[in-house]
Amino acid sequence: MFAQFLFISSALLTLGGAVAVLVTKNIMHSCIYLLASLIGIAGLYATLGADFVAVTQIMVYVGGVVILMLFAVMLTGGKDFVSRAQNLLGLAPSMGNRWTFSVGILVALVFLATNIKLILNVSKSIPAKTFGNEFPSTVNQIGHLLVKEHVLAFELSSVLLLGALVGAAIIARPRKQ
Repeated sequence: MFAQFLFISSALLTLGGAVAVLVTKNIMHSCIYLLASLIGIAGLYATLGADFVAVTQIMVYVGGVVILMLFAVMLTGGKDFVSRAQNLLGLAPSMGNRWTFSVGILVALVFLATNIKLILNVSKSIPAKTFGNEFPSTVNQIGHLLVKEHVLAFELSSVLLLGALVGAAIIARPRKQ
């Protein structure tokens, strides 16, 4: 029952976040919707039993990439969003409306369910008295696949990330007049 709830809510969060990224015009909202979609993907990984990949998804993409994007948008002075009602009435910007609070609660529930699933899987995999090899680790399997069978894809992805980093540095450097 819990696994079905986690799968359905993660799938809805992933698809809803992806569609919202496509339709929104505000770049800050787009980053937040991307965050929701990536948390949903981590929930899907957790339901598939890929605990290491789910934790890596949360740590790398949710914790690093999206936060970096938010800082980049805020530091480069992304377009400020002020509604017409705020302009007309002189109101201070609010932190959200019912829709954003609903999306935030859904994201929090999926994130909580993902963490519960991961904690339950870890607690089941650790025997009470011994630490033997009764339970195979997904980390060993992933490491073996990356170093042995998929080493070319691993190296190409590192070169691609290096190229993206150099390109971002070239784009971000100040222009000489």
